[in-house]
Amino acid sequence: MTFLAELEQDPFDGEEFIERLAWRATNGKFDDVDLISEAFENGIKDLKAIYDTNQKKCERLEMICREEEKGHWIKVTELQQKCKDSLATFEKLDKRLDIVADKVVYLGEQLEGVNTPRMRAVEAQKLMQHFARYLETPSETLNSFEELYIENINQLFEEADIIQKLYLISQELPNNSKFDEAKEFISKKYNLIEKRLIEEFSQAQKNDDRNKMKKIASILSHFKGYSQCIDVFIEQSQMGMFLGENIFNDIVPLCVKNQKTIKEVFTNTEQVMSKFVLNIFHGKIQEYIQARINENDTRDFLTELYTLFHKTNKLIEQIAKLKFSGCDFNFLNKITRNIFNNYLDMYIQRETNYLKDKCAYILQSYYESKNHQKRPITTGGFQELIQSKIGRANINIGNLNINISNPDYTQGETFLSEEIAISILQETKMSLQRCHLLSKPQDIAQNALAIYEIELQSLCIEHIDYAIELGLQVIPSAETKSQPDIHFFDIIRQSNEICHLNEKQFVNWVLPLISSTTKYSECIKRKREVYQQMEAKLNQGLEKSIASIIGWIKYLLQTEQKKTDFKPEQGNDDIIPTSTIACNKVVKFINFYHNRITKCLDAMVVICDVKEYRNCIDKFKIPLLSDLFNILHALCNLLIVGPENLKQVSNGDQLKYPTLLAASKIKSKELIITAYQHGQRHFGENYIFAQINTSNEAQKSGIDVAAAKELITFILDKCNRLELVGLMTIGAYDYDVSLGPNPDFLKLIQVRKEVCHLFGKPENEIQLSMGMTSDFEHAIALGSTMVRVGTAIFGLRDKNK
Repeated sequence: MTFLAELEQDPFDGEEFIERLAWRATNGKFDDVDLISEAFENGIKDLKAIYDTNQKKCERLEMICREEEKGHWIKVTELQQKCKDSLATFEKLDKRLDIVADKVVYLGEQLEGVNTPRMRAVEAQKLMQHFARYLETPSETLNSFEELYIENINQLFEEADIIQKLYLISQELPNNSKFDEAKEFISKKYNLIEKRLIEEFSQAQKNDDRNKMKKIASILSHFKGYSQCIDVFIEQSQMGMFLGENIFNDIVPLCVKNQKTIKEVFTNTEQVMSKFVLNIFHGKIQEYIQARINENDTRDFLTELYTLFHKTNKLIEQIAKLKFSGCDFNFLNKITRNIFNNYLDMYIQRETNYLKDKCAYILQSYYESKNHQKRPITTGGFQELIQSKIGRANINIGNLNINISNPDYTQGETFLSEEIAISILQETKMSLQRCHLLSKPQDIAQNALAIYEIELQSLCIEHIDYAIELGLQVIPSAETKSQPDIHFFDIIRQSNEICHLNEKQFVNWVLPLISSTTKYSECIKRKREVYQQMEAKLNQGLEKSIASIIGWIKYLLQTEQKKTDFKPEQGNDDIIPTSTIACNKVVKFINFYHNRITKCLDAMVVICDVKEYRNCIDKFKIPLLSDLFNILHALCNLLIVGPENLKQVSNGDQLKYPTLLAASKIKSKELIITAYQHGQRHFGENYIFAQINTSNEAQKSGIDVAAAKELITFILDKCNRLELVGLMTIGAYDYDVSLGPNPDFLKLIQVRKEVCHLFGKPENEIQLSMGMTSDFEHAIALGSTMVRVGTAIFGLRDKNK
């Protein structure tokens, strides 16, 4: 038993079992080989007996399983047969049902054919009896017939059905005295019943009895006054609503609530819901708008119009999302435009007039605060001629007093204000916001351009350009005899700051409104003209300011620097030499304006911004973008680099111009000379690229990737007159770059790494020529230093010419 239990252990370890068997047989004395052999033989016999016993059990169990399987197969066969029999029975029943159904339908049609004429005849008889009663009604009864006496609502419904049909019949009767009294009686009763039904509908709505409302609405749908029933429903639905200051908050919940009622009560849900919404817009909303908009005050008019139109648009978006029947966005937008149409027609005219007046008022208030009377500035003429010759001064010539200075100019005042610029930009921004919302889609670009023109006129011309003109007039001449006080550098600084704000607003608010329209080029042209005009005057002012500084330095050196300043007096050999008075004045003067110029024209802020942008872009790990921002940063460094280092920095690696290479081997001598005369210096015959066929295509030239090292070694060792510039490949023409980097380009990059490692060369000394007209952008992104884009520039060429 112990032996069998050990075999049935889970998990079973054969080595451990043999060890225990040997230990039990020898009692721990493993040196008795015979005893161990006997124990193993007995153990093998026992194992064989156990195996035989288990084998017999398995055979018996398998036999039982086969018997059970056989029985189950018999049962499955019986069930399959029963299923087939059931299916056949079901098909028979289905056919019998079809036959019976056809007979029932036929019988129903026969019964309906018999019953319908009978019902029509009964109904016609009933109508004839009522009509005969109306024909026999005396005229005295007709004159006293003013009220309707009906005991219950069901009787009202029956009377309504009869009178509606009689009314239709009476409209077909001829006009003669025989039927006139009956027709009048029917018409009067028709109106009374219609009125009574509407009253009952109103009362049912107050009691929220929707079943009764539905029944009455169904009956009234055949009456002329059905629209009155809908009007009553709409009027009572809005009772107690719109009591707050902002009616827009109540409209959506009201529509949601009544839409459920409309679906339950009316059959023409779409028409009723459309009329319900239309009543709200043309009723409550229109009255609210007319009460809020004040046309006498332009500022309030524009502000309130924008606010109300924005709220109305937001409302129609909310209603459109609810997908009410008959209330799509186009329908809602159309009725909104109809409500605001009278105001929108005159909008842009009032907008531009208000913006002009407001900007003019802001500027006028600013100049009045400076005690400055703004007047047109004239340039040229006698006054400028005298100023250019003798400087800015008051000169008496006999009894003639010539005043060259500007009497309205305050010393040190630039007449520029960032606060005023922000005020004008804010007003313009609000106008652009209103323009975007209130203008018709086809007029947005035109209106935005008109508003931007006012901004350019008010801010750039009337304020910045005017200040520049004033500054130009007071810059001392280059031949001044007194120390110049130049504030034009402050004008440059403030002009730059204001233009930066203007440019930012242009990008954020103007450009989105005109970018995809024909007005874009017109706007850019106008903006460029204004900016170029100001830049030209700023450059003129810079030149005049620097000339004035240089002129004063020259004057100081000419008048105060003496030859004796450099010759020490005899007997004063022990005096410590110091700089001269003239030198001190010049240095002090230069340092003063150097600090002022540095303060006004410094470029460190833009360099810091570009550096931060570059660090941000580097995280994307896109070589093309990183290279572009490195070049931009290098260009910004030119703004602060010293003059002595300017040439060295501008010739650095990052600022080198792309090299234009002319492949002239198939061109004539005359064409090559012409290209040289026009500045071309790099021709493709004095240095070489090793072409490698990385795509392994038979139609392309080049060596295999495996033979690249051998060829390059041969060129460097044996071809002393050839200069190996780099490696080139064409790659597969039909590669889809959306799948990732072109593997043909990656192979060439790997070959360059191996070649540079083999010959100990830096990688930047071996150029990569990858990419043609169809894929050069992708090649540049992967690090190509030369691309072949002749087809893009010149089109297809005939190589035989």
